Order: sequence, then structure tokens, then C-alpha cells
Amino acid sequence: MANLTRASRELYSRDPDERFDSLDALRRHCRQNQESAQDRWFPPDALQPQVAGHGGLQLELGHDGAFALNHWSFSQLCTLCGVTRDTINRLTPETARQAFRETLPGGTKPLQLLTNQSTIRSLHGVTYSRLWNADLLDAVAEVATDFQPPPAGFNGATGLYCGEQDCFAFLIDPTGWVEIGSQNFAPGFFVWNSEVGKRSVGVQTFWFQAVCRNHIVWDAVDVVEFSRKHTGRVSDSLTEIRRLVTGLVAQRDQRRDGFVDTLRKAMAAQPAATADEATKFLLKQGVTSSLVKQAVNQIAARGEMFTLWNLVDALTQLTGRIQYAGDRTEADQKVARLLALAL
Repeated sequence: MANLTRASRELYSRDPDERFDSLDALRRHCRQNQESAQDRWFPPDALQPQVAGHGGLQLELGHDGAFALNHWSFSQLCTLCGVTRDTINRLTPETARQAFRETLPGGTKPLQLLTNQSTIRSLHGVTYSRLWNADLLDAVAEVATDFQPPPAGFNGATGLYCGEQDCFAFLIDPTGWVEIGSQNFAPGFFVWNSEVGKRSVGVQTFWFQAVCRNHIVWDAVDVVEFSRKHTGRVSDSLTEIRRLVTGLVAQRDQRRDGFVDTLRKAMAAQPAATADEATKFLLKQGVTSSLVKQAVNQIAARGEMFTLWNLVDALTQLTGRIQYAGDRTEADQKVARLLALAL
């Protein structure tokens, strides 16, 4: 079993004005943001850095007028120009303006700027494809009708957040608890997105035993993650997210029996009696040798038997530490197939 800390990291990184009490409230906020936003396309030479009246920098966008920069769009402008934020921040406004003017790239390919009233929210090249937070949350709300935020965490954290750079939702199903001996499991999931390119769009579904006030999800099993960058037909990711959440919902009732039965069988099944046999078994299932070695050593160190459940449990903890999402997803799928052997 794994302990999931994604929601806990969100809890400690969000300001009070980024928290929302319900999914509906978060959806309304995101839809209002979408309706007040506007995409503007300009070639690089149409972007003219200017010193604003208050001494800060702003961008003049052709005939559309001058727009302020927020923290994120300023960082993107620095990246586009190949200069660091720290360097620009040490300069006088007039010198910073000149530095941007001299380092803005040339060419005719237009830049995509997302504005909200008089502020630039983001700045991208032509390969970026936007997915609106509201569209993601609407898709989730359609298929997860009985899911709700977890109990409030420390500092009033709700599990539902949206700031100028991204949004995040942590939802659980309080009606989906199943009991396995003295242990209880319930379904839940995280979804996340950024309209301005700060992070990917993604979902992580799981069954868990407890959520503490830090919003750490304890003893999660059957963890499945999907994520996608904002390129090409990124809106197609909604289909996969709907599928994963719909699967979680559709299996809610049947897993009260089926999930219990699968885990009981996995706890009883012993595909290997020794560490060598366990190693050969896992390698045959396509698990990487590095994960196999760590999992087998972990079980041996605890003096436990090499049951199917112990193997899945050890591997789930290890895959949660894999850095890259693609590698982690592939490893999680192999572990999920191991649990299916108990059927």
C-alpha cells in the first residue's frame, strides 16, 4: 500500500483565497475565469515592453493596448527572451524594458497570449493547446455525482483549489467503503490542470483507508494515474479522465464484494516460497529488475511470505517514488495486472 502526498502538498501551498468549499463553487469560479479571458495572437515584434506609471513593466500588444504582467506571465516572458527573473529584477524599469526589447525573439510565428481584463495571464508559442479548468471539472462532475471533498484539513484547507496558475480537486466517495477483515477502503481521486501551462492535465484514482488533516491519503491501493501535456489535441484527455473516473464509479458497488474477494485471494495466493522464486515470478510478469530487487528485499527484510498481496503492496510503494509520470504509469499498470492474477 502507498501513502499519497499530492493533496497534502497542495494544502500547504494554497492561500485562503484559492480554496473552495464545494465542487460547484470551484466550477463556477473557473467558468467565470474562462468567460472573462481572451486569447490574443501577435508576432513577437508586436510586443513592446513599456514602463508603467507605477514604475513596473507592462507589454503593449499592437493596437490592443498595454497589459500588466503577473508573476507567471513575467516568468514566461523572461524564458522567451532567454534572461532570468533575478537578473531583470535587479535592473531599473527602464533598463529592464530595454533588455526585453533587445532579447525578444524575431520571426513571424505568432505568440499566443491569454489576457484577463488588463492583465496577461500567460504567453505561449504555437504548439501550446489550452484546456479550460471549467471543462475538466464539468467532465468530472458529470460522472462523479456522489463524490465530495475530504474532511477539512489544517488551516481550513478544503482539497478544492484554484489560483492564477492552476487548479486541483481532491474528491472521495463516502458511500463506497468496503471492509476487509478489520481494514476499510473507499474510492477517491485527484484531478489537476493549468490553463496557463504551469502543469499537465491529469487524474489519479485510488482506493484508500484514511485521510488525515494534512490530507495525506494513507494506505492507498489500486493507484492508477494518467497525465498529458498541453500539446496537440489535449482536449482528448477528457475522454481518458472520464473513463477512469467512470470506472471508479461503476465499480463502486460491485467492488464491495469483488474488491474484497480479489484482495482476500491475493493475500492467500503465494506464487513464490523464496526470494529467488519471487524474483523470477516478477521478472516474468514484466516488472523491471530494479523494482523487483527492491520489492523482494523489502518483503524479506520484514520476514513476510511472498504472497501476491505482499508483492503488489511492496511494488505499489516503490512505483510511487518514480520521478517521471510516463514511467510511473507504465509501472502502475504492470502492478495492477499482478493483482488481477488473483481472480
